[in-house]
Amino acid sequence: MLDINHIIENEALHPTDPEGNMYGLDHWSPLTAMKLAREEGLDELTEAHWHVIYALRNLYRENGHPANVREVMYVLEQSFIEEGGSRYLYELFPKGPVNQASRLAGVPVPPNSSDPSFGWAG
Repeated sequence: MLDINHIIENEALHPTDPEGNMYGLDHWSPLTAMKLAREEGLDELTEAHWHVIYALRNLYRENGHPANVREVMYVLEQSFIEEGGSRYLYELFPKGPVNQASRLAGVPVPPNSSDPSFGWAG
């Protein structure tokens, strides 16, 4: 007998949560990122975009799900300080370097990253 609750609760059967964010690294591919980027208004993912995307994937792979958005933003700012820090990151990802870039990277979006103060610079 089919148990619908088992299907609903099993993340492995669904690559995204109800908001469209991916659950983890397994369901991601560069083609997925490019498709999502076009849907979000980013016409082209440059080498700089890919550098941030892979930095987020590595951060998630090494540390798991982040406790909050501030942790991720701090790591990103420090990783890209020579390029301009948060200003540089917001130029690449205008809907938020943590929120938007995490979605494109196929990693779970940290809690409270949809807060407008972290998510939109334009």
